[in-house]
Formats: sequence, structure tokens, C-alpha cells
Amino acid sequence: MHVIKRKTLIEFYEQPGRQDVKGPLEAWYYEANHAQWASPADVKRQYRSASILRGNRVVFNIAGNKYRLVVRINYDSKTVFVRFIGTHQEYDKIDAKVI
Repeated sequence: MHVIKRKTLIEFYEQPGRQDVKGPLEAWYYEANHAQWASPADVKRQYRSASILRGNRVVFNIAGNKYRLVVRINYDSKTVFVRFIGTHQEYDKIDAKVI
């Protein structure tokens, strides 16, 4: 898979007080970048706690469920678009189905 906007992940964990998420986000990025997801079922096989939403969106729990990462996946082009990363409180303020 090709992950679009790694820069968004880096900018997030470089913020003060967010260094605890650097390792988990980098691990997710590496795994996603090397994945061969052809369907939501493939994502669920690799990440059982991932939530599959409509519109090919997936919510991942990051850093022991302290943070949420929302992506949109184009399975045909093997592309993962980072749409949101934040705490649970920040996640509760968005609509993950449309972001």
C-alpha cells in the first residue's frame, strides 16, 4: 500500500506532549506501507480492533487505544489516505464517515 501524507503523522507526533505516539504511528505506517490489503476483510485480519466504516474508511486504535487514526483506502490503487489523527476527545468531535 502507498500511504499518503506521512507528513501528517510526523507533524502530529512532533507536537508537544505527543511523543508517546511516535513509535506506534511509525510502526503502523511501516505495516500499512508493506500491506497488501485488497478488501476491508484483509485489514480486519491484520488489525482486529480496526473499525470498518462506509466509504472505505477505517479507524485504527493507536498507542494502546489512546489515539485514533482515520484513513480512507482505495483498494484498487493500493492507496491509504490519512484523514485524521487525534485523541479520543478530538475524534468525538469529527464525523469519521465523511472526513
